[in-house]
Amino acid sequence: MGFYGTLKLIFYKVKRKLDHGPDGRPFPSGKKRCKATGCLSPGTLVQATAPTALGDLRLAGGLPARRHVSSGPPPSGLQDWLLTFQTWSGQERLLALDELLDRCESGQVKHVMQVIEPQFQRDFISLLPKELALYVLTFLPPRDLLQAAQTCRYWRNLAEDNLLWREKCREEGVSECASSRRRRRPAAAASQWKSAYIRQQRVENNWRKGDVGEPTVLKGHDEHVITCLQFSGDLIVSGSDDNSLKVWSALTGKCLRTLAGHTGGVWCSQMAVATVISGSTDRTLRVWDAESGECVHTLYGHTSTVRCMHLHGNRVVSGSRDTTLRVWDVSTGRCEHVLTGHVAAVRCVQYDGRRVVSGGYDYNVKVWDPETEACLHTLQGHTNRVYSLQFDGAFVVSGSLDTSIRVWDAETGGCVHTLTGHQSLTSGMELRDNVLVSGNADSTVRVWDVRTGQCLHTLQGPNKHQSAVTCLQFCRGLVLSSSDDGTVKLWDLRTGAWLRDVVALQSRGSGGVVWRIRASDTRLVCAAGSRNGTEETKLLVLDFDPEEEQ
Repeated sequence: MGFYGTLKLIFYKVKRKLDHGPDGRPFPSGKKRCKATGCLSPGTLVQATAPTALGDLRLAGGLPARRHVSSGPPPSGLQDWLLTFQTWSGQERLLALDELLDRCESGQVKHVMQVIEPQFQRDFISLLPKELALYVLTFLPPRDLLQAAQTCRYWRNLAEDNLLWREKCREEGVSECASSRRRRRPAAAASQWKSAYIRQQRVENNWRKGDVGEPTVLKGHDEHVITCLQFSGDLIVSGSDDNSLKVWSALTGKCLRTLAGHTGGVWCSQMAVATVISGSTDRTLRVWDAESGECVHTLYGHTSTVRCMHLHGNRVVSGSRDTTLRVWDVSTGRCEHVLTGHVAAVRCVQYDGRRVVSGGYDYNVKVWDPETEACLHTLQGHTNRVYSLQFDGAFVVSGSLDTSIRVWDAETGGCVHTLTGHQSLTSGMELRDNVLVSGNADSTVRVWDVRTGQCLHTLQGPNKHQSAVTCLQFCRGLVLSSSDDGTVKLWDLRTGAWLRDVVALQSRGSGGVVWRIRASDTRLVCAAGSRNGTEETKLLVLDFDPEEEQ
């Protein structure tokens, strides 16, 4: 048996003797044990090919000879005993060491431990070629990799490898675009991918724990209701029943311009980059350039209030109280198709570029081919008005005043599941990766699996909303819900646990309302006010990726 094989057995026996009493039983939990911190597992050591003495290894490694205990002259016969020990085989030496350790007192065993322990504290990473060392580090999760970088300068240099961190970011779902920052750039020596990972962790922590400053308050629209809210890049667009839309800077909090032209209240809007489309009670849609404030097109055709719309690419589909849907080309302002078939107001619409799905006050959901203007399926089953829709290309999900949510197969038109549990109107839903989040006037939020129809979580409990849920979003594994009770709550999507109240108006519970919310990975925008004058109409902007102090 080689030197390291012998040393490993001694190490285990010494450690066992320190952790147990003389009779081999473990010490009671109250007894303090000798700690062996910072040691690598003996099993990670490579066994030498030939027996080598401990002193020889120290000298070969450039280490000074071990300082011997200075307690007087050596005992008589020591040299003879050592010569005899050297003549024994490896197995005989182990047997002798076993007997010797059994006769040692605790202080003597600790001394042996102090001699042996440093032999296991070998920096194997520094001994490997760089390529192999980096390969070993790929097995560490990102948090452990950050800790490893604090070991020594060489480990830090390895742990800054950009390709290593690119792979770690891929594993954690950090995209390349997330590695860039609009207001600051990482130091040249640091890995940009490592900086991207650290940034994501900081943003995640800020969302969950609220480590950000006070929200930026944007006041406008006087005492009117903010009916729709859009958010793209650093631009925020709010629409109101005061007939106008306002464009705000998310960075400065200033109102950049007011989009005026509608002669009735604005009820719906969509936004892509700097293009804004709005629908109004004046029966028109308008296409705006948010950068210049110019009204590019006014879209005429509907004969009643434009109540809903959905933008995909260069096309927007609008639904109206006149029971029709219209498909418009945003760049030309031309109406390309009219979809007729509903017998009451169209309340909600979804468009994925291929199919249009609409829900109406006639209790029906319809699936359309916009190119042929044909209604492919009429999805019947609801017993009251349909107020909300989600469509991912495979499933259509509809929420109704009849308290139920129905999941439909978009290709066949069949009802796959009826989701029951809510007690009132489902006012808003979000569908992503087969996970549906629904907000209801019964003050609860539910999380569903649309493939199985199972309710995964009901977001309620002692911290639940105290009034109707008005809007919801989910991102980063988090659910955000706003309510008539004047709060925005944050929930964990995976566990269903309440995390905190992100926003709580001063007038909450006495008239304050959060009407709409929009969230990106790093920002939350809330439209708030009241119906009784207790809260000013305003926007609240929270930045979870604030610029770090230099």
